[in-house]
Amino acid sequence: MDGVTWWRSPVWATLGRALVLAFLVTAIRRNSGQLGDGREQLAVTVAAVLCALSLTVPQLRLSVAPLLAVGVTACWGWLVDLLLAVVMFDLAVARRTRFALLCAGLALVGNLAGVRAASVWVGQRWLSTLTVLLFGLVLGLWQGNRRRLVQTLAGQVEQLRVETRLREDAARAAERSRIAAEMHDVLAHRLSLIALHTGVLATRGATLPGPVADRLAVLRATSVEALTDLREVLGALHDPQAAPADAPAVREVAALVADARDAGQQVALTVTGRAADAPTTHRLAAYRIVQEALTNARKHADGSPVDVRVDYRPPATLVEVTNGAGTAATVAVDSGYGLVGLRERVTALGGHLDAGPAGTGSWRLAARLPHPAPKDGRA
Repeated sequence: MDGVTWWRSPVWATLGRALVLAFLVTAIRRNSGQLGDGREQLAVTVAAVLCALSLTVPQLRLSVAPLLAVGVTACWGWLVDLLLAVVMFDLAVARRTRFALLCAGLALVGNLAGVRAASVWVGQRWLSTLTVLLFGLVLGLWQGNRRRLVQTLAGQVEQLRVETRLREDAARAAERSRIAAEMHDVLAHRLSLIALHTGVLATRGATLPGPVADRLAVLRATSVEALTDLREVLGALHDPQAAPADAPAVREVAALVADARDAGQQVALTVTGRAADAPTTHRLAAYRIVQEALTNARKHADGSPVDVRVDYRPPATLVEVTNGAGTAATVAVDSGYGLVGLRERVTALGGHLDAGPAGTGSWRLAARLPHPAPKDGRA
């Protein structure tokens, strides 16, 4: 519990209420001396204590306490009107304003037949009593409205937090589905090549040794079965509208940059190393990172030049995209969910993604994807 809101806890609120009520009961006890009769003084003190105790119990605060407050105020008027003011405060907080006004009216009307020495209708006591009761009512209305406003705002904040978490989860799931669909295309392409070449070799079975021909037949059948299983398991994740049927399984960054240039975007590309030497997953990730960066640049910095750098050389694939300040009249609001998906992909590959301002209004998106260690353990 922090030092700013510790006093808002139920324990401290109950303790504070008890101290206030104890102070009121003490004041009532002292003022009861004006009644003269000792038994009357004891009666008003006991009644005030019972009413105060009911006000400290949440279950009795809106049911028993109002009835007791009406009774003691009707009997002893201005001596206990502060307790009635507390009751009106509680009822107003609970949005029971009509009941609060009814209690006040019954108490004041009943006081006409009460103890003369404690009557609120003597002199100007009625004015002070009405002021106290009105103050309790207004303060309760203000506190109740404030509490409901805070609760509403807290609920909205929690709802936004849940919605944000759900959107982030959806972005991660979409990125996983995209990865699965991409790997489906890559593996399907390569398995098809295996099946094709083994089929060609099988047609020359008469010129091959028997064991070799048998193994080729098994290899072809296995590759065809694997391709069928792959399509059944991952085919549903593939978006048929994402790319034409004749699109290559792995698109290169250069093709993406060329498309952006054709669309009028100013893009400078620097590629170091050979893309074919990098793992397929790295090439797919590099493509997605550059794609997301170019999209964000068009949205938030339309017209500014974009610098794309990709390094496929070991020990890690490095991708860096930087764009300058935008010249567009309006800037779209970025949801950030594209970056959530990218971070999911990069993290799954054991890499690290950085996104943030790079000074002078520019923006930088960079990723490092470590190459897998050789299976034989050599560097």
